[in-house]
Formats: sequence, C-alpha cells, structure tokens
Amino acid sequence: MKFISASDRYIAKLIALPLFSTLAIAAMLLLLDKMLTLFDFVAQEGGPVSVVWRMLANLLPEYLSLGIPIGLLLGILLAFRNLALSSELDIFRAVGQGYGRLLRMPFMFAIILAAINLAIVGFVQPHSRYLYEELRFELRSGALGASIKVGEFVSLGKDLTLRIDESKNKGSNLTGLFVHGKNKNGQSISVNAERGVFLRTDDPDTIILRLREGRLIHNAPNYKTPRVLSFSNHDIPISLPQIESFRNRGDKEREYTIPELINIMGAQSSSVETKNQARANFHFRLAEVAMMLLLPFLAIALAIPPKRSTSALGVFISIIMVVTYHKINQYAETVGGKGDIDPFVAMWTPFALFAALILWMYYVMAHVPGGQPIGALDAIFAKIVNALKAFFNTNSRKQVIQKSVTQMAQPSKETLS
Repeated sequence: MKFISASDRYIAKLIALPLFSTLAIAAMLLLLDKMLTLFDFVAQEGGPVSVVWRMLANLLPEYLSLGIPIGLLLGILLAFRNLALSSELDIFRAVGQGYGRLLRMPFMFAIILAAINLAIVGFVQPHSRYLYEELRFELRSGALGASIKVGEFVSLGKDLTLRIDESKNKGSNLTGLFVHGKNKNGQSISVNAERGVFLRTDDPDTIILRLREGRLIHNAPNYKTPRVLSFSNHDIPISLPQIESFRNRGDKEREYTIPELINIMGAQSSSVETKNQARANFHFRLAEVAMMLLLPFLAIALAIPPKRSTSALGVFISIIMVVTYHKINQYAETVGGKGDIDPFVAMWTPFALFAALILWMYYVMAHVPGGQPIGALDAIFAKIVNALKAFFNTNSRKQVIQKSVTQMAQPSKETLS
C-alpha cells in the first residue's frame, strides 16, 4: 500500500490553495498596515526611503510566525468544509476512510509548518527583530544619512546652527542658507548666502559647506564692532557629530535564540528575574508551536456544518479561539516573567485546557453519531440570522407599500390640469 494515496494528494491540493493564500494575504495586510507607520516615521526623521523596505523585510519573520498557524487552520478547515458541502466527505467515510485516516495529510502539513515556525521563532526572528531595532536607532541618530530638514534650524554639533530655505536635486543645490557658529574662544560667525552645497573631504568625520554669494559677520570679544564682509565663495568645515554605537543583541528576551535562552536559564550568574523572563519567553515559543499540532483536530471539529446547513460559524469560532489562545499566552508570559506564577505553569496550563477542549470537540464530531460540538451555537446563530432576514424583509415591504400609497395619494399632473 502506498503511504500517500490519490485521496491524500486530492486533500493536499484542497488544503494548499487556501493555506498559502491565507498566509500571503495575512502577511501582506500586516506589512501594509506597518508600512504606513514606517513611511511616516522615516519621513519625520528625514531618512532615505530605501530603509523602509529593509525594516519591513526584518519584520516579515515575525508576521510569518503569526500567519502560519492561521493559514494552516483555515487551509484545513476550508478544505474539509468543501468536502462536507459537496458530500465528498460522506463518500470517503463510506469507503472506509474515517477521520483518523483523512487527517494524514493535515498532520503532514502541520508537522512541516510547525518545524518551519519553530525555526523562525527560535532562530530567525530574534536576529531580524534586533536588526529592525538597529535600523530604527541608526535612523534616529543620523547614521543612515538622514537629510537636513528644509525650513528648520538644525544643530550640527554643539556650536553650529544651520537653516536652509530650499533644497533641489537631492541636496546638490541649496538656496537661502543661514549659518551661525561659535568656538571656545568666544568668536562667532553669522553667514547668509544665496546658494551652497555640501562637499566630502578625505576625513570621513568632516565635510565642507561651500557657500556662494553671501555676507559674513565675524565677531569676537576683543572686537569693538563686528567685521562684515561680502564673498563670492566661502568654505566652512563642519565636524560631524559622533554617532553612538547601537547596543548588543539581547536587551530583550525575544532577541535571544532558543539555545541562548537555555544557557541563561542554566547560568548561575543570572538573576532570578532574568531567569523567570527567559523561562517565560522560552515556554511561550514552545507553546505557540505545540498548538499547531492541535489545529488539524480543531479544523475538523469546526469545518463540518450540520446536515442541510451551509453555516460558516465554525470558521469564525476557529479564528476567535486561536487569537484568544495567543492573547492568553502573551498575558501568561508577562505574569510568568514577573515571577507571580511559575512560567511553566503559566504557559502550559492554558495549553492543556485548550488541548482538552479541542480533543473533546474532535471526539464529538468523529466518534459520536450525529455529534456536532457547536450544534447549540449553530442553532442559535441560525435563529439570529433568520430573525435579521425577516426584520429587514419586513421593513423593505413596509417601505414599498408606503411608497405606493404615497404615489397613489398624489394627483397626477393631467388630473390637475
């Protein structure tokens, strides 16, 4: 007997399309939502637009770790819902393939995607999150070549202030410049120039501001009156401020890989608070991945509507359950990290409760004749939908009748004439 039969390949095709479609759509929506924020942030800091794409690329692993479980759940759920509505599921069961046999391909998808997700949250995401924070720091500090904002007074170092009225050709043509500088001896200069340009030098820490067609006012403590002179070209050397280096990776627990978290938990030099935070984050990642192995059972339990029904209530309930479990895990990680509850108990108690609920729902669906784990909810949902339909249909009929009566009550133009 072949391990993968024709029916397995057929089910795999049904799962693959909604799975990857959901994963792609979820990742795109999350990236688009973050993209608007990043564009606004980069524009305010005056940085290059290309940094937005680098920041989004570093956020992609985090969004994939959230989208993969949702994609897996909806892929399996929509595939078996399609089989149930087309009565193909009854044919599979009639030829001796029960739910346990039909779960072969869903579990293959679940194991492969769980391994991928473990690699992402355990090794890729910590590095990508650190790189994202590093880009934010460099953008704020000016290490990415942030531009000088036009129309604002900008401090270059401690003793130099610059203002530019207009910038053209990506900063190669500056107009309406004002410069004010002061040194340690108390000497100061104030320059007003029509045009200017920044030039590089051999020293990477120094640039030249070349001014054209302007006037310079030079003042010092021993001058009776400031000296004023006009110039056609004047160069001002500008020492670039020292940029602080970014911190090392590991300021937050989520920036550690799984082996690094294990080392922190076992290190004698680590404080109790650090160990609790490391344990909470470690168990949080494992619990999130372990939950993926229960998603095939949950998808089967909620995919199949009652007979003679096309209700999609199971789709909404499944998403609500997964999102609720994720939020509970986040809260449990916070509580466990503070030491209020043991991190192992805080993380795995919700997992055990959700696992018991999912396995019970699957048992009712697969092994209880006529069993429907959400049958009561589905009946209530159907009554609500029917009541809303009847309400809107009644209102529509009333509006039609009132309009007809109004038209009949109004005399026509011919009668009035």
